[in-house]
Amino acid sequence: MSALEFHGKRALVTGGTKGMGEAVVRLLAQRGATVIATARQLPASPLAGVCYLQADVATPEGAGTVVKTVERDFGVLDLLVNNVGGSSVPGGGALALTDADWEAAIQTNLMAAVRLDRAFLPRMVAQGSGAIVHITSIQRRLPLYESTVAYAAAKAALANYSKALANEFGPRGIRINAVAPGFIETTAASALIEQMALHRNVGDDEARGALMESLGGIPLGRPGSPEDVAEVVAFLLSSRAGFVQGAEYVVDGGTLPTV
Repeated sequence: MSALEFHGKRALVTGGTKGMGEAVVRLLAQRGATVIATARQLPASPLAGVCYLQADVATPEGAGTVVKTVERDFGVLDLLVNNVGGSSVPGGGALALTDADWEAAIQTNLMAAVRLDRAFLPRMVAQGSGAIVHITSIQRRLPLYESTVAYAAAKAALANYSKALANEFGPRGIRINAVAPGFIETTAASALIEQMALHRNVGDDEARGALMESLGGIPLGRPGSPEDVAEVVAFLLSSRAGFVQGAEYVVDGGTLPTV
């Protein structure tokens, strides 16, 4: 692997200022890519050499702003990482969710990727190359019905869509794959662990263990890091994965039961 394997490549990463997205942005930039990162709010400590676009890509207007700016300032993309996702709906199971809750989950976790793919794919096809990675989740196969059923359903749709897109655009020179993270200890996850520890009057390690146990355990014995995910994303974007198409790489420390 070359230390500058992405030299000359133009990459767009959505949700690129926190957690897994920030780790992907950092790694691609370190390996020579020209990186554009989107976020609803600009970072307090931007990475040198990275172009940040303030936009909510979960909305048609925000996605449109990103498309216009990228095409005007950078031309065609070589690499696209649809990382934006998450859940902000209340707990309480499926019956607690309103139409608005479902709509928010679908717009953030599915339609943001659909809109950007639809905008950038034609020019990738015209140049005869490109690589796209969609960030799904192990919850598409292991949903937590109490709190994230809409998120899990939207991620399942994203995985299905990703496979269909790979079948359609593979013959035109575009590689499309997905990465399904498990429990990744981002800043948000660390905050959740601290809240659990405070609520239960236990230490952070015990709260972390309880959260891992709620997923059925992690055989490797620890949560993942954003860098664990970024390394897999970088591999899938690189020429080293030149014969990998329509795949979904699970990065979960062994959480998902497999036979």
